[in-house]
Amino acid sequence: MDEYLIDKRHMRSAFSRASAGYDAAAVLQREVCTRMLERLEYIKLQPSLILDAGSGTAWGARRLAQRYPAAQVIELDIAIGMLKAARGHSGWWQKLFGGAKQVQLCADMEVLPFASNGLELLWSNLAMQWCNDLPATCVELHRVLKVDGLLMFSTFGPDTLKELRMAFNGVDQHNHLNRFADMHDIGDMLVQAGFADPVMDMEYITLTYNDVRGVLQDLKAIGAHNATAGRGQGLMGKNAWARLVENYERLRSNGKLPATFEVVYGHAWKPQPRTTKDGAAIIRTSFKLK
Repeated sequence: MDEYLIDKRHMRSAFSRASAGYDAAAVLQREVCTRMLERLEYIKLQPSLILDAGSGTAWGARRLAQRYPAAQVIELDIAIGMLKAARGHSGWWQKLFGGAKQVQLCADMEVLPFASNGLELLWSNLAMQWCNDLPATCVELHRVLKVDGLLMFSTFGPDTLKELRMAFNGVDQHNHLNRFADMHDIGDMLVQAGFADPVMDMEYITLTYNDVRGVLQDLKAIGAHNATAGRGQGLMGKNAWARLVENYERLRSNGKLPATFEVVYGHAWKPQPRTTKDGAAIIRTSFKLK
C-alpha cells in the first residue's frame, strides 16, 4: 500500500469537523478563489449548468451564482459537514442575488455522480490535491463535461508548505504532509485525458506566523490534516515536537515563520471529438513497454 495514499474516510471526517470554523480560517482559499474568478473575466462562456467540485462551505459557488444568475450551480463535496455549513448561507444569499435553488451532492470528485457530457463549467478550487488517482480524475472530469465545456481549477504544487516539510525532516519515520503534483505533470494528464491545450501557471503565496503552533492550528482549522496512510496514529511526543520547533525556527525571517503555498492554476476546454475522413472516432491511448 502506498503510504502517501489519502485515507478518504479520515479526510472526510477532518473536513466535517472543521466546517463550523472553516470560513473564518480559509483566508488562502478565498484569496485563490477570488483570483480564479478574475480569470473568468476573459472567458466568454455563459454556462447554464455549473459544478463546483470540492465546494466546501460554498463561498465560491455563491459567487459563481452571482456571476451567472441564470445558471444552476451544483455544490459537490466529500464532507457532509461542509455541505451542512453551506446551507446556513443559502437563504440570505438567494434573497440578495436571486438565482436557482441550492443543489448539493455529497460525493468524491474522483467518481462523479453525473451522466457524461452534461456540464458546461466544471470549477474546482484547491480540491484536486485530495485525489489519489489524478490521471483518472482528469478522465472523469473530461467525461462529465459537454463538448466546448470548460474546466477551471486550482490546486497545490510540490513546493507547498516546503518550510514545514523541511522542519519535519528527521523528526520521526512518519509522513506528515501530502504529496503534490507538478504543474507540468498535471498539464500532461489533462492532454492524455482528452482536454485541448491546457493553460497552466503558478504563483507562490506566503503566509507568516508567530510560531509553529499557529501554522498547524491554521491547517487544522481548515480541515487540512495529514490524511496519508503513512501518517502517525498518535500524538507527537515532546522530543519530536521540540525537534520540529527547533528545525522550523531556523527559517524565521523578519521575526516571522513563513508558510509557502505553491498555487497551481489551470483551465482547459473539452474539444470536438476527432474523427477520420470516413467519420470514425479517433481514440487516444497510451502504453509503456516493459
